[in-house]
Amino acid sequence: MKDEGYSSGSMLLSFLLGGIVGAGLALLLAPQSGQETRQKIRELADDVKDKATGYVDQTKQMVTSYVDKGKGLYDEKKSLVTSAIEAGKEAYEKEKEKLSKG
Repeated sequence: MKDEGYSSGSMLLSFLLGGIVGAGLALLLAPQSGQETRQKIRELADDVKDKATGYVDQTKQMVTSYVDKGKGLYDEKKSLVTSAIEAGKEAYEKEKEKLSKG
């Protein structure tokens, strides 16, 4: 039976979201001016955007890789099935010739 666990993607997303929440709380609770807080929030938002973009790019690459592997596997199996059908047709024709001569 397959072990049901968390994927590395969901773990990474959980850590990312936890970091965002923690950083947001730290900014809101820290004693500083409003301008400093807004600047830190902007920096945090930019950092999160960069990390999210990187995560999306990694996911796209992984999906593309799996799709390419799937296409290759499909083409391979399609070739095998086509060969098997051709062999079956040839065997049928040979057997049909034997029966018509015999």
